[in-house]
Amino acid sequence: VNSFVHFQFLNDSANAAGIAVVHSAFNVAATLLLLPFSGGLEKLATLTVRDKDEVEKNTPAELEMLKRLDARFLEKPAFAVGHCIEVVKYMAQLSKNSVDMALSLVDNYDEAVRDKVEDLEGIIDTYEDEVGSYMVKLSSKELSHEDSQKVSIGLHVIGDLERMSDHAITIADICNEAGASFSEKARLELGVYKDAVQNIVSMTVEAYDKEDLQEASHVEPLEEAINELNSAVKKQHIKRLQKGKCTIELGISLENLINNYERVADHCSNVAVAMLQLKSDNFDTHEYLDNMKKDSNIDFQSMYTYYREMYKLK
Repeated sequence: VNSFVHFQFLNDSANAAGIAVVHSAFNVAATLLLLPFSGGLEKLATLTVRDKDEVEKNTPAELEMLKRLDARFLEKPAFAVGHCIEVVKYMAQLSKNSVDMALSLVDNYDEAVRDKVEDLEGIIDTYEDEVGSYMVKLSSKELSHEDSQKVSIGLHVIGDLERMSDHAITIADICNEAGASFSEKARLELGVYKDAVQNIVSMTVEAYDKEDLQEASHVEPLEEAINELNSAVKKQHIKRLQKGKCTIELGISLENLINNYERVADHCSNVAVAMLQLKSDNFDTHEYLDNMKKDSNIDFQSMYTYYREMYKLK
């Protein structure tokens, strides 16, 4: 514009008043230029910067507990450990809910429940990432022996809790494909197996929540009984195949289902063993389990016999 109009003030040195005038003129001109597009700009701003209430509305309620993992608490490690363990306990409850819902689909498949299991699996993945990162930071702080044990157990536990939710979604998907097609006999056997799995999951979560080592000591005998139950269900399945009472396709689905049941029980065992062996300062898992399962361990053998009879196929 100056090439045609020749603004005289451009030849003068800039001063505070001139800068203010030019700045104001530019703002007025920009406002007049953009005014016709105000509606579109408002929509663009709404799309790119969401309202706080909308963000909170779209955030799953289950993730609210993660707010306790505040980085500022790391300056007070004992306080941070307490909050962190509460978050892990809540994560354990979420994993239990996920498994319970998945197991309910064997007898009554519901797509909405299956979707909830999938949602929980994603949420529990987030917990593992967030809690794991927070605990690694915590472990570098000066902790008491007791707090250090809690963090170590927590780091062991979160991986198993996450894997339990993975098996839950697998169980839900198998139920979608074949759950209603199993024979009446197979469904009865799966019912016994389901009860055993629900029991071990509840027992494990309760033991961790209450930090109850006595309750945790019951998990491994039940897991051993579940291993035996798994073999018994497979034998019954083979008999039905030989008699032509089951198809190969359904047989594969049933085997995949019970294998996931068994793996859920295995992860429960891992959680309980982590609690027990770290409290006893024994870090060799195989040695610890071998000693636990010795015939001379009367308490273990007694509990194993009790659970084996409780979940025996008829």
